[in-house]
Amino acid sequence: MPFDPYLAARLPLLAGLAYPLDAEQAARMAAFEEDPGPWSPPEGIDVVTETASGPHGPVPLRVYSPAAPERALLWVHGGGFAAGSVDMRESHVVAAELAHRARARVVSVDYRLAGPDVRYPVPLDDVHAAWRHLRSEESGSTPVAIGGASAGAALALGAVLRERDAGARLPEHVLLAYPFAHFPNPAVDDAIAVELRELPPVLRFPPSSIEGMVRTYLGRISDLPVEALPGSAPLAGLPPVTVVVNEYDELRGSAELLLRQLAEAGVAVTGHLAAGMPHGHLNRTPALPEVDRSLHLFAAQLRAMG
Repeated sequence: MPFDPYLAARLPLLAGLAYPLDAEQAARMAAFEEDPGPWSPPEGIDVVTETASGPHGPVPLRVYSPAAPERALLWVHGGGFAAGSVDMRESHVVAAELAHRARARVVSVDYRLAGPDVRYPVPLDDVHAAWRHLRSEESGSTPVAIGGASAGAALALGAVLRERDAGARLPEHVLLAYPFAHFPNPAVDDAIAVELRELPPVLRFPPSSIEGMVRTYLGRISDLPVEALPGSAPLAGLPPVTVVVNEYDELRGSAELLLRQLAEAGVAVTGHLAAGMPHGHLNRTPALPEVDRSLHLFAAQLRAMG
């Protein structure tokens, strides 16, 4: 499918943009990120803050609860391990929408971000602590899932691997949006690579950018722990996994390889191509049709848990 027409019409706003953005470039980026219509939080969702105890100190959580929730989800935002927050749309909008659409108690994790003083395993430890906290709060009969986007998908899957290896109760489902699960990043097909080269640089993930994310998270690019980028881990014995793949995304290679690896390992997998979308489309709102479709799929998978 061609690049989403609404986004394509706004691509000229990104001409010449390069990080770090100056004030004029930041204004153009903000204009590009505007959606076709406004978003209002769903009614009837109570939002509170909680704290989980972790090995590196308290882990802040933001909890979204509908009336009489029937299931639960731990959700982990992306941001290359070093950016993002529970305020970004990929966290706040996704959590609120899934709480409403799936009648789920959704817990969003404000994990410590990687940087000079924070390396692996700290972000993963925070996510794992949040998972244990959520699981301890829910009754044994409540189905509980875990999920995340981009780097957050890697953290979520890493926490599941820890639980599997510990012989603990696993989540009933794993929801992954455009996961970053491998290093080096697998190449995309030639036809997609040609189209990606036509996109503005700020929408792309060249090898140097991906290497920088890995160095920031782990402090190195060799001898990487398998739970840090779980595409290299043994995957047998995992619960069902749903993976949303962005069509126009260098990280598509990682998402598609992960789907094949999971299937080969005997894991029940569902893949969905977010047609016409660049990386990070859940950082928009359901006013964009493909965002709405992706959220609809995730909500359906949550409801199917019981």
